[in-house]
Amino acid sequence: MIKVVGISFKEYGKVYHFAPDGTEYQIGDKVIVETERGSQIGFVRTEVFEIKEESLKSALSTVKRKATSKDLEKYEKNNEDAHEALKKCRELIEKYKLEMFVIDAQFAFDRSQLFIRFMADSRIDFRNLAKDLANIYRTRIELRQIGVRDKAKEIGGCGPCGRQLCCAKFMSDFDSVSINMAKNQNIALNPTKINGVCGRLLCCLKYEDACYKEYQKGMPQVGKRVKTEKGEGKVISVDVLKGTYRVNVPDVGIVDCTRGTNESQ
Repeated sequence: MIKVVGISFKEYGKVYHFAPDGTEYQIGDKVIVETERGSQIGFVRTEVFEIKEESLKSALSTVKRKATSKDLEKYEKNNEDAHEALKKCRELIEKYKLEMFVIDAQFAFDRSQLFIRFMADSRIDFRNLAKDLANIYRTRIELRQIGVRDKAKEIGGCGPCGRQLCCAKFMSDFDSVSINMAKNQNIALNPTKINGVCGRLLCCLKYEDACYKEYQKGMPQVGKRVKTEKGEGKVISVDVLKGTYRVNVPDVGIVDCTRGTNESQ
């Protein structure tokens, strides 16, 4: 077991594990950490806790120190300059007539790199754009293409439930969502019902998937032939949450059954 602390670089960004430097950290503290993108200011999201070393996917970086007032001033200045860089980037995109939409820009804390995220329907040749930006800001430029789910997280909005988008409010990682999750929950496979504002499957389909899978144990599928107390018939509907299903028995009619009380074939 090794000690780690959870740190993110945005309010609802992905939480990464770092090795604490022996200092006690509280949730909300701002710290300086070394990443593959250079030095960054991060926000402590968890207290120090222990995990199994074999569960780590890569070597841990160590928290360098807590951020000082001067560090925070520099951080704010970097954010202001990044906002101006974003405007300049959009001007250059217009100049080169590139079919891409820039989401945001961010300087590394030590200004060793300028990161720009964008969306596009296809691959973009942005070499001239990167060259111009490098000449203006005298730093390394990294442009990264992102997907529609990332864009929805950045922009925010309301879901079909009427509440703020989960991805924009609290999700730090995107879970894998499949059409089978909608099928398991007996939801009509209507794109307008099961897709979010990003056009992808609703993230909330994942929330109750494990519960539905557990409740489906011992339940027959629609179309299966089963034996009931009143004879053999075909399953016409299933309610996994109530643990009941209905069977159409020839010459008898509809028979209501309960999980585990009859045999399926």
